[in-house]
Amino acid sequence: MKFFSSLNPTLTICSVLLLSIAILVIYSSSKELALFQFIFAFLGIAAYFFISRFDYRSIRNLTVLLYFAVVALLIVAAILGFETRGSVRWIPLGVINLQPSEIAKPILILLLADFWSKNLPSWSNIGRSLLWATPPAVLIFNQPDLGSTLTLFAIWLGMLFAAKVSFKKVALIIFMIILVIPISWFSLRDYQKERLSGFLDPHSDPLGRGYNVIQSTIAVGSGEIFGRGLGRGTQSRLQFLPEFRTDFIFASIAEEMGFVGSLLILALYLILIIYCLKVAETAFDPFGFLLVIGGVSMLCFQIVVNIGMNIGLVPITGITLPLISYGGNSLIATMIALGLIASVARYKRKIDSPSYSE
Repeated sequence: MKFFSSLNPTLTICSVLLLSIAILVIYSSSKELALFQFIFAFLGIAAYFFISRFDYRSIRNLTVLLYFAVVALLIVAAILGFETRGSVRWIPLGVINLQPSEIAKPILILLLADFWSKNLPSWSNIGRSLLWATPPAVLIFNQPDLGSTLTLFAIWLGMLFAAKVSFKKVALIIFMIILVIPISWFSLRDYQKERLSGFLDPHSDPLGRGYNVIQSTIAVGSGEIFGRGLGRGTQSRLQFLPEFRTDFIFASIAEEMGFVGSLLILALYLILIIYCLKVAETAFDPFGFLLVIGGVSMLCFQIVVNIGMNIGLVPITGITLPLISYGGNSLIATMIALGLIASVARYKRKIDSPSYSE
């Protein structure tokens, strides 16, 4: 009883509800995959409970070691990993496959939280923080995995803003990003370029590069208010909708559970994000504050991009929907980040006490 009374109710309930919806939706199409997702969810919840029970400050001395460990795993994946659909992202470990690019996300959050809690946001320190983020980002981009690379960049940028960088520096950084975007076109793989061109004009090639966007928007629209019912979505069940358990699971949910089901998921995400921001506001120290903002940056970016590409608002980048998309590595990485946030919430300062930033 003492163990359960110490759990964070908001984070736990929202996470369990989202995981339950995911398992239910996956079960309607495949009982075997639903069983695997249940196992992944159990491992993720166990990781969340384990990390949330620790004082997050005790992990601080391990951040650099964890960072180099995940970089080493990314190198191992590049050398010994197996190829799936043109990407080399996974290290085979017998019954499971490890995807270091997912584990890199909470590890980078830890590293940057430690870095910015010790350093002021000068230009030299901004450059140093980017140097820390670059090795895993380059290794992940070369897999190739554009979605995870962009997520790491979103974490870096979100935590940079949390480090109270000046408006002038923010404006200059955004300007430099705008300049780099056209140049980065030449570093993209052919299929990545096709995704972008398909997003801009999907109907120019409806059976080719525009196929995914068109089928996804059809699935979302056909769900209407209450959906077609679990297991009755024609787009997903007849295989018109690609990757309907991973990248396009939101479109599958919208088709089968309708606007109501989609709104439920969005509401749970909103509650989760608002609560995390409240935890950041009452964090005991800068390290805890930055940990929470890093986790929020990761969650918000993945939620917005995944749902955006499902409804045709952003290009398809292969980013999973946190706690919903099928797959163990992404789920566990998200639960690790939530476990760190839960730990920060346990050691928060009183709301009426002076802020550390004052």
